[in-house]
Amino acid sequence: MDECGTFAEKWLCNDFVLTWMDVLLSTLVVGPCVVGFWRGTWEYMIHFENQFPVWWCLYVSTALHLTFTLIRGGLIERFKKGGTLYSVVSRCYIYVFAVCCAMQWRSTWQILEYHIGFDVRLVLVFTVPSLILLLIFRIFGNTLAPPYVIATDFKAEDVFDFPTMFKIPASYAVLPKYDQEPKKSDTRDTWLYVLDCFFSVFVIGTLVVFVWRGCWCLLDMYLFPDREDLSAWGSLIMGYILVFSTFATQPLVKHIVSRISGLLRLVTVDIYLILSFCGTVNVWRGVWNLLNIYFLPDNKVMSYWVTHVACFLFLILINSSNSILVRGVYIDAEEEGAQCVDFPCYYLRLFFQARRRKKLLRQMQKRQVAALVRRKSEGDGLPAPQDQLNNTSNRPRPSIHLPPADPANVV
Repeated sequence: MDECGTFAEKWLCNDFVLTWMDVLLSTLVVGPCVVGFWRGTWEYMIHFENQFPVWWCLYVSTALHLTFTLIRGGLIERFKKGGTLYSVVSRCYIYVFAVCCAMQWRSTWQILEYHIGFDVRLVLVFTVPSLILLLIFRIFGNTLAPPYVIATDFKAEDVFDFPTMFKIPASYAVLPKYDQEPKKSDTRDTWLYVLDCFFSVFVIGTLVVFVWRGCWCLLDMYLFPDREDLSAWGSLIMGYILVFSTFATQPLVKHIVSRISGLLRLVTVDIYLILSFCGTVNVWRGVWNLLNIYFLPDNKVMSYWVTHVACFLFLILINSSNSILVRGVYIDAEEEGAQCVDFPCYYLRLFFQARRRKKLLRQMQKRQVAALVRRKSEGDGLPAPQDQLNNTSNRPRPSIHLPPADPANVV
């Protein structure tokens, strides 16, 4: 039976159509809203720099980020059933975590500006080694952000769970019961868990900021440096060309990486991720600077507040506020087959997949009910077991006719 009845439903059920609708939603809606929230938060802290000291912001944001990383397992267990309390707590969690991420990035970024400035050689000294380290450790994909990511906030696992560099299980950090003595192995595993979280938050996160800041500064220096408006439009156009090009070539890249292995597969994936990263940086820089230039330029504080609040509320409305967060460590080419180059931009596809699943479930239930009714009706029409036995005993037995024997086979 066809899962999609009307022509419109059949058109929307087409995987190609749904894929590109998700791409458009990610690139034209979710991505700009995420940039708007970050821009409002970041620029507001710079505007009131005395109220947000750089080093103080770095300490507080890193501590909060580390705390959220340490307790993520407990949060999942507490809110895995969902409900109203989960909806309220998860949105508050996302907001606090998002501000924390912006504070951490802005602090690291500003410290680099204070100490190395905009000298090209110094920028390259920090950017190139950081980029090489990310490639060596196979974690360059962590430089990507919306529009290549849509993170929904329907489930507790989606909101609170994220991987660390060495993936030490969170259960190791759980303390023993009060009536038990802690074992040496438990203490060691707990410290391994804490160190894994700290390394993922502070070291990997700092390398990602170095790479982002270096590429952003190079664009500031060489892309129409004397014309801020042309520079912003140039970044936006180049960014969207790269973004749509990478999405358009994704089936080809999937076909290639699913048929190769080893170092060649890793290099192919990294090249694809580098192109995607260039598109990400340009889109962010373009949207960010265009908002600075054209959106309420005479009232900057109001401009910051509007983008900060409105973008966050809109993302909550479409259940994608989780896309704001920058967290977790993902390994390049870790997934099997073509999944390593499949960007997590699933929104409408998840919605229609859930609809199809519910429709199939209803159809199965209807078929089961119909089968039970048919069996019951057939059972009501059969004679009673005793009558059936009597009829069988009184029925004349058919005579048995044997085939004539072949004389040639008779001994």
